[in-house]
Amino acid sequence: MDLVYPPSCIACGAALAEHDGICPACWRLMPLITNPICDRYGTPLPVDHGGMMLSPLAVADPPVFGRARAVARYDGVARELVHGLKYGDRVELADTMGLWMAREGAEILDNAELLVPVPLHWFRLWRRRFNQAATLAKTIGHKTGIPVGYETLKRVKATRPQVGLTRSERAANLEKAFSVNETDRPLILGRRIVLIDDVMTTASTGNAAARTLLKAGAVSVDLLVFAVVANTG
Repeated sequence: MDLVYPPSCIACGAALAEHDGICPACWRLMPLITNPICDRYGTPLPVDHGGMMLSPLAVADPPVFGRARAVARYDGVARELVHGLKYGDRVELADTMGLWMAREGAEILDNAELLVPVPLHWFRLWRRRFNQAATLAKTIGHKTGIPVGYETLKRVKATRPQVGLTRSERAANLEKAFSVNETDRPLILGRRIVLIDDVMTTASTGNAAARTLLKAGAVSVDLLVFAVVANTG
């Protein structure tokens, strides 16, 4: 198989020694998030002051979810990988991206009892044919052993695309967008849940989904994404 499909970089296609990896050149261009970070939004901060670290946004507008963590900023190679998975039908990217998320999100995954991918509305799912958040959750669940509630949340409102909307417009767009699958309600009650998504832009989607799960009886809800927009937090 290696003769037919030789190992190559998942970002640029350069030859590699093993499959599902990234070449040194692309790795140098990966905008990884490192400490110090905001404890609530998981976004990079310029200085480590010690103790609990909060960004100005986390102080002024705390998220509904407890903590968010991400692998990288939504830029450069990280953005290309997200687009490849989301719009390029490169479902195989979820294997590598999910493993990175499991590693970088170890802090919030440690006590998690259920992974819940952020769902797509049925019409968008029909057009796209798969939910990128669910493919990432599958890899993370396999790596960590945490069960995945693929149908726990439903997107009951066909929201307009979030691209180009302001923070307040995004929040209004997602109002009452999610509901809980009644058959999965016992899985939520009293559980520590981690939401899974590909990108956090303004946290409006994570907030709306977390609010729905908390109202359904979840003890806590955290958010794990692959990439976060740099100015969030």
